[in-house]
Amino acid sequence: MSNTTTALLVKLIMTFIFAMIAFGYVDKNMWSSIFWVALAGTVINYLVGDLLVLPSLGNIIASIGDGAMGALTAYIVSMLLPAFQVSMTGLFLFGILVAIGEYFFHQYLRSAEKVAP
Repeated sequence: MSNTTTALLVKLIMTFIFAMIAFGYVDKNMWSSIFWVALAGTVINYLVGDLLVLPSLGNIIASIGDGAMGALTAYIVSMLLPAFQVSMTGLFLFGILVAIGEYFFHQYLRSAEKVAP
């Protein structure tokens, strides 16, 4: 398995844990709906945050953007999946957790030699 694939799996697991905290414990959603949020958030944050924003604007801006994109992604998923309900508290908590986690994940990406970006 390549280093980039491993990094993406770590990112997915991290996002899933944060989504479980915010949308499982706070908003009482099912884990299957939470998984879709984590998967969508991982893909979008990797493509936009890690590949575009991080190299050009740096870690702090990319981390804040990833947190905001994660919360926005969860909100959009809640509009598409009727069984997935979110509160402002859950969205805010998820955004903060993702921003903090991404800050450290970005440090790993930059220190690893064979991981994109």
